[in-house]
Amino acid sequence: MSDPRKLITAEVEERMLEVGVDFSAHPTERAGSFMHLDEASVHAEAKAEGLEVLAIRDALETHDWLRDLYGSLVPPDKDEYTRRAEDELHGGYFIRALPGARITAPVQACMYIMHEGLVQCVHNVIIAEEGSFLPVITGCAAHFGSRSGTHIGVSEFFIRRGATLRFSMIHAWGEDVKVRPRSAGVVEEEGAFLNDYVSLEQVRDLQMYPATRLVGAGAMARFRSVVAAPSGSLLDLGSAIYLDAPGARGEILSRNVSTGGRLIARGRIEAHAPDVQGHLECRGLLLSQEGSIAAIPELNAAHPDVELSHEAAVGRIGEQEVMYLMARGLTQDEAVAAIVHGFLDLGIEGLPPVLDKRIAEIVALSDSRSMEGR
Repeated sequence: MSDPRKLITAEVEERMLEVGVDFSAHPTERAGSFMHLDEASVHAEAKAEGLEVLAIRDALETHDWLRDLYGSLVPPDKDEYTRRAEDELHGGYFIRALPGARITAPVQACMYIMHEGLVQCVHNVIIAEEGSFLPVITGCAAHFGSRSGTHIGVSEFFIRRGATLRFSMIHAWGEDVKVRPRSAGVVEEEGAFLNDYVSLEQVRDLQMYPATRLVGAGAMARFRSVVAAPSGSLLDLGSAIYLDAPGARGEILSRNVSTGGRLIARGRIEAHAPDVQGHLECRGLLLSQEGSIAAIPELNAAHPDVELSHEAAVGRIGEQEVMYLMARGLTQDEAVAAIVHGFLDLGIEGLPPVLDKRIAEIVALSDSRSMEGR
């Protein structure tokens, strides 16, 4: 594979930084790196002991056992997009923490569309082996000026006994880009899957619904998402957690903002074992009279000894909240910005500072008439 620095212009580097990917970072800040550019996996490097980072094709040749896992959680015939990803596969990453490895700095991976109109098909596999800790930041972006294209990404996550996978995904696509992630995970006994997702930029059409099964006693999964739908966007997204083992715990938290786009926020927790707990919280904030948000929470208990709960709320910024902050010296814009910042803050770690600028842009796009009472 080539040195990615030969492919990374100043503009590409700037765009990657917006999704948390920094190829100039010190090894103490990034344990490994992967880059897929257009139709080719161009770089894979592991810097930490106990870590593997490979292009998926290289990994399949290196590890015969991987062929039994590949496609086992997201079958190629699941839908038209998984079939296309299989038939037209360009690449993808394989990231693995070996048994007992404690990876302290995050591994970074970037899926990048450089050219207009490209259809990118990738398949990724992440494995946190028994007793390991693995943090991963994935940034997906389209180049400045590349307004159209399609990204089809299949991802499979395997969290073994006593392992923890912390996975953060940041999307920054173009205004006419179609995005189809297809993801699934499995968590074994006392394992933990911590999944964070952020999308604050324009995208034409996003459809994603990752599903994770907790198959070992005491396993846990937490999904958090912060999403904005600008005018012209359609975002249909959510996640599902299946509590299939005693003592399993699942949590889904989402914050959704519309500045004129359509947003459908789904969430599903199913309980099939005793002594399990699940909580689903979906909140939406309308910042424009042109936008719409639909919250669709689902709980399904198939065992009497379970505890499932959900909260769902969609509304506008309360005028009283704005007036309260203005009475303490803030301007109206500053008050609205403070409310939106607080609403979107789910405590997600490791997000790039540039996202604060994007939140400010979201506030600037808000329609003051959308406040309650106006």
